[in-house]
Amino acid sequence: MKLAEALIERADLQKRIDQLEDRLQSNALVQDGEEPAEDPVVLLAELTTLSTSLEDLITRINLTNAQTTVDGKSLTALIAKRDCLTKRLRVLRHFLSAASSTAMRSRGTEIIVKSTVPVREMQKTVDDLAKALRETDTAIQAANWSADLL
Repeated sequence: MKLAEALIERADLQKRIDQLEDRLQSNALVQDGEEPAEDPVVLLAELTTLSTSLEDLITRINLTNAQTTVDGKSLTALIAKRDCLTKRLRVLRHFLSAASSTAMRSRGTEIIVKSTVPVREMQKTVDDLAKALRETDTAIQAANWSADLL
């Protein structure tokens, strides 16, 4: 099984566990004399089975990520880089959006404000970070489809 396939399976298991949680909640209580639509004991057993499968799969994914390298870096390191680039990019985009506003209206009076940073230069930084994020994500995706799951 390829790492990418394991990631798809992990997402499916997580979704199934979430759905199972909803089903358990729906069958936790019944009116006296009524029967639940589904047997909670069976659902709890299924939860245990799915959780065990998910734990095993996550362990194997993490081991594979730690041992698979792309240009001398582990997938774990690339994933950490991607996550940090994503967060940094989001913060900078919001900041640039705020820094790009130059006029505000308040009670009919125009208040002129100016940016505290050079917006054009910051936009170049954002563009460079976005490119680095795309390249990092592409490298991760390529490795996911070529690496065998441990």
